[in-house]
Amino acid sequence: MTSHSPPPTDDPPAVPPGDAESSPPTDGALRDQFGRSVGSLRISITDRCDLRCVYCMPETGTKWLPKMSMLRVEEYLRLVRIAVELGVRKIRITGGEPLLHPRLHELIRSMRAIPGIRDLAMTTNGVALAENAASLKAAGLDRVNVSLDSIERSGFTAITRRDRLPAVFRGLDAAARVGLRPVKINTVVIRNYNEAAVLDLAKLARTRPYQVRFIEYMPLDAQRRWELNKVVSASEIRARISAHWPLERIDGEDDRAPAQLYRFRDGAGTFGIIASVTEPFCTSCDRIRISADGKIRSCLFALEETDLRHLLRSGAADAEIEKLLRRAVWHKWEGHAIQTRRFVQPEGGMSYFGG
Repeated sequence: MTSHSPPPTDDPPAVPPGDAESSPPTDGALRDQFGRSVGSLRISITDRCDLRCVYCMPETGTKWLPKMSMLRVEEYLRLVRIAVELGVRKIRITGGEPLLHPRLHELIRSMRAIPGIRDLAMTTNGVALAENAASLKAAGLDRVNVSLDSIERSGFTAITRRDRLPAVFRGLDAAARVGLRPVKINTVVIRNYNEAAVLDLAKLARTRPYQVRFIEYMPLDAQRRWELNKVVSASEIRARISAHWPLERIDGEDDRAPAQLYRFRDGAGTFGIIASVTEPFCTSCDRIRISADGKIRSCLFALEETDLRHLLRSGAADAEIEKLLRRAVWHKWEGHAIQTRRFVQPEGGMSYFGG
């Protein structure tokens, strides 16, 4: 165990998980029993990916979801419409890799036509982004988050197990050129893998029109090799960067956003840190997820899911789907317990949950 991350304790989560017997409200916005309302929905449209990142899936032997079990475009659209009617305003399309979905552009065009969506974004590994950026923008996509864990070719290949870094750089340039802004770069920082990438990507944030977001390594890998001592904490990331360039915290942004933002004091760029492990932001979380096979995950680290697919395919009315959504959100955990011995890592991985 290193000294960079605190050791696990036997302490329970700070606040009890809530009343499992209580009933959700039947009107108004989607909200849980701790007073949080849902404004953001992240939808995984595939568990397939053309990279094999070490923090997500094994290099070989991944078991994909059967195609018949995954939601159809029309089913996604129905769920999005219902969610927007219940107050959701931000939609993020995730995967797996969304650009592998054969009807992605159709899905984006149809989502864009749903009244009430204020922000329509997508998370991608960027490999096929250069060829698709203009058509995604034309279809109605507002912005992209691109996963990039090293700007050094050998480091990128070591983490993704694929030599595709030049394609990702072309995708970033194309996204900025066609107006998919802000272009955000997501960097998962793992000890003994890519600590050096912190300064490299901080330099990139100072010189290019990208907002880099450093993400603490989370226990969401399908191969279940996560260890707390591999987490490079937010405080360590801040220290590494501020040793080279003085920083100041940006306050007054969206309090529900997962990233704490910083600017370089000389005015040359900004970056963010998502400290899910060491500085959790559960009390302000406004997100839920729907997996590619139609399961609601009210918390990224939840051990249970709520199946919507059976309602969608059994002729259920919108009111029945709404009722199930409300119940799943109402019983959302108040927070995870990653740094305690009580924590249990969920089955699956990020390619299934969606980023």
